[in-house]
Amino acid sequence: MAEVLEVRAEIEQQIAGRTVCGQLAELAERHPDAPAYSDPGEPDSGEDWRTLTYAEARRRVLEIAAGFAALGLGRGESVAIMMVNRSEHVLADLGAVHAGGVGCTIYSTFAPEQIEFVAGDVGARFAVLGGPAELARWQPVLDRLGGLGKIIMLEGAPAGDERFMAWADFLELGRARLAADPAAVEERLRAVTAGDVVTVLYTSGTTGMPKGVPLTHTNVFYEVAATDRLTALPTLGTQISYLTYAHIAERILSLYLPLVKASHVYFCTDLANLGATLGQVRPMMFFGVPRVWEKMMARLLAVLAGQPEEQQAAVREAMAAGRAYVEAGQYGHTITPEIQAAYDKADAALLGLIRGMIGFDRAQWTATGAAPLPSEVQNFYAGLGLKVIDVYGMTETTGAFTGNSPACYRLGTVGRAEPGVEVRIAEDGELLTRSPLNTLGYLNRPDATTELIDADGWLHTGDIGSVDADGFYRVVDRKKELIITAGGENISPAEIENHLKQHPLIGQALAYGDLRPYPVAVLTIDAEVAPGWAQARGITFGSLAELAAHPDVLKEVESAVEAANTRLARVQQVKKWALLGTEWTAETEELTPSLKLKRRIIHAKYADVIEGLYSG
Repeated sequence: MAEVLEVRAEIEQQIAGRTVCGQLAELAERHPDAPAYSDPGEPDSGEDWRTLTYAEARRRVLEIAAGFAALGLGRGESVAIMMVNRSEHVLADLGAVHAGGVGCTIYSTFAPEQIEFVAGDVGARFAVLGGPAELARWQPVLDRLGGLGKIIMLEGAPAGDERFMAWADFLELGRARLAADPAAVEERLRAVTAGDVVTVLYTSGTTGMPKGVPLTHTNVFYEVAATDRLTALPTLGTQISYLTYAHIAERILSLYLPLVKASHVYFCTDLANLGATLGQVRPMMFFGVPRVWEKMMARLLAVLAGQPEEQQAAVREAMAAGRAYVEAGQYGHTITPEIQAAYDKADAALLGLIRGMIGFDRAQWTATGAAPLPSEVQNFYAGLGLKVIDVYGMTETTGAFTGNSPACYRLGTVGRAEPGVEVRIAEDGELLTRSPLNTLGYLNRPDATTELIDADGWLHTGDIGSVDADGFYRVVDRKKELIITAGGENISPAEIENHLKQHPLIGQALAYGDLRPYPVAVLTIDAEVAPGWAQARGITFGSLAELAAHPDVLKEVESAVEAANTRLARVQQVKKWALLGTEWTAETEELTPSLKLKRRIIHAKYADVIEGLYSG
């Protein structure tokens, strides 16, 4: 404990007084010409990317801060932001903070009623929206948001409506205000302190209305310092921003961490273009929630499946050497000369080429979080020589509070406590943590805050976990999501689901069985792998639903379920299952914006399917 507190004091001294405003000013002075933010070039422009340097970015931030000041943004007041990941998103957020305000990114998948709640709860004075698609989500509730002033639109500001302002006009207002009185903006940003709230993020709302989590400059810079120690990444590196800034991981990794590491952030505005963006950028670091890693694996498997058998055999042999190398590199293991030699040979012959093909040839840190990564997925990337390591945390802990590092990892765990962070396991198995990463509580929710943080400052995660003798933690499942069967057995649905998803034909899985005699599963067919799998076997089909009902597909999935059951205890084994010819997404409401299962939604939406598995 003394060592933990000593490290904590060291980091606290390192970040003492640090604010986003001061950090951006320092960075613009040290690396004025370093590339900061790159957006995809406009079609037919001949430009692949449009780039701002750190000096240019800070100048734009000051103009935006002056614009908000001119519109009347007060100290501590909030600016709601909804748009895709692009430089304007970061600049608007930083501009609000430099003006003394608070940035609040809202999930673009939120329903109008959720937007109304969040905007009202955070007290949004202004909103910055990307375009017509975002406005369409706000439009039904705009008349009920009495505290909202101007709505600034990057594109498509409705003409003749005084509530709206075009982004170009807003920037012009800021430039004029900054030129007329630069000292006023400087006074505002100098008044910002490390203890001020820098952002309010809202939980993605698997049940009920989302809860607001205020985070301070100190919170985020402690997380940045801890992440920097874990990753040991160089300055002036490259990375891709593609997850929403309403997600704590993206906000830390591609908004606040670059302000310390002077990273060059490339924006991927559409997840469908992530593969191409990876190939162009070849980032030094990459974070993906499990579903992102699963989808990339599925695409690569589909490509490999189309190669001649001789080539496939060579890849399998090379990947065996890759897996052995990554497994031997774990904490407490040893990479023998034989394992090293086999890996070097495989890497030179094939693995390096495959990593280059998917844009990971320069990656020094690849990580996952938000939900358990299936072991089959982790092993697949290990076969390519990639350590896709788990970190664990939540919005309420400013992101990760445990993590593996490239130099100290154990596969299948979420790593050790981050520097200066206390973690313990309660008598009922719940993971608790205490550190400067913890939020002070939920916005406007004192009762929920009392449930979250106890009198001794321990934050209750709601997750059941375990720890081994070397201090590596494992997360079993959400405390409230454990299945209790009719026989009184406690079962983790996530463990069942991860085994089921190891077959490439199965895209998503939900295990069910609360107060029932045995577990059942609702499965979805993988829309990217299944067509190629069918084509290779001469199966014709007109739709995914038709393919999901094909006897050969059902036989293959039955074998996959049987294989999963062999790795599960008897009480965990799936007795019956159904395969859906569709995908679950955030847009169709089965997944949260961070791509985790909305169990209650799925239970309700597919209640007849689930009931049929028990009655039929």
